[in-house]
Amino acid sequence: MTDKDEFVYLDFDTIFNFMKDVFIGMGVPEEDAATCADVLIESDKRGIDSHGCSRLFMYYVRLQRKQQLPVTKLTIVKETPGTVRINANNGMGQVAAKKAMQMAIDKAKKVGIGMAIVENSNHYGIAGYYALMATKQDCIGMTGTNARPSIAPTWSVEPMLGTNPFTFGVPTDWDFPWIADHATSITQRGKIETYARLNKDAVKGWVIDENGNAATDSKKILLDMLDFKAALTPLGGIGEELGGHKGYNYATFVEIMSSCFTQANMLQACLGIGKNGEFVPYNLGHFFIAMDPSAFCDINEFKKKTGDLLRQLAAAKKQPGANHVYVAGEKEFLAFEERKKSGVPISKVTQKQFLKIRHELKLEKYDFPFDVDFTKEDATGW
Repeated sequence: MTDKDEFVYLDFDTIFNFMKDVFIGMGVPEEDAATCADVLIESDKRGIDSHGCSRLFMYYVRLQRKQQLPVTKLTIVKETPGTVRINANNGMGQVAAKKAMQMAIDKAKKVGIGMAIVENSNHYGIAGYYALMATKQDCIGMTGTNARPSIAPTWSVEPMLGTNPFTFGVPTDWDFPWIADHATSITQRGKIETYARLNKDAVKGWVIDENGNAATDSKKILLDMLDFKAALTPLGGIGEELGGHKGYNYATFVEIMSSCFTQANMLQACLGIGKNGEFVPYNLGHFFIAMDPSAFCDINEFKKKTGDLLRQLAAAKKQPGANHVYVAGEKEFLAFEERKKSGVPISKVTQKQFLKIRHELKLEKYDFPFDVDFTKEDATGW
């Protein structure tokens, strides 16, 4: 974010309330709408702009297309004391995911470890939200999901795997939990979307084109990915020299966990487009694992030792030119502290989308401090 004139800053409450009312306006029940908005605003609070309010338009479009249902009717397919399989019945991914993670946590509190899987679902927002749910209840949380095909397997140029985050959260005695929330690609599609909104080129090495070359034109990348002419590279990058095969394997594991326990779609079946070009449900799968440290040791001793481990890492000798060694979750905590005061930066494209939605849903009570032309269609790729 280099051009400050590009942004207008909005406070958390305004964004949350607007998003909640948008979901309600699209037929999502009020409690579920609050859940969806809460997942999105959590991303903005933590400085992860690729999965915050800038994604609101994506859900708006998918609900308009009737690609997913606004009312989420969860069905328990199979359950044991430590596990549960849930069918989201093409409802809101955030609603299904929050319920599933809470069920995993509740089972962990009873038997030490709990796992929930979800099928027939949709994009569930920032994965870290669900890991945070576990840490707030003194559990270790893990989650992953498959997604639209974006990553090319090592030595391929064809997008096959989703960005497939594999996310972990651990409670500590710090002011924040240890949260590692990462895609299994070098970057995620949402970051490319953010760069496209800002007219910035993608970093060389993030994307491989159909000829095996590194692509950098963000807007062209988004269009080419829809046509399978470009793909994200796995963690480690192109080829095996820097370990790209490792990221490919991690993405594959998340795909297995998300789809092979269930009847969820996998790989290119997650595109959301049918054989005749029609929009169809994504039928994504998610998994959630919660572990209760108190099943093994005193919870406070666990949090203290985890905190000591992180303190030793943070105190490691710094490389020349570096002024701080971060631990996972620290940057997001600092972003939250800053954004409580400054608000969330809203780009020009997101401003247009907010105004377009406000106009179409007649939510004129929201008097945003920006006025841009929203009549032109934005190339969202959704």
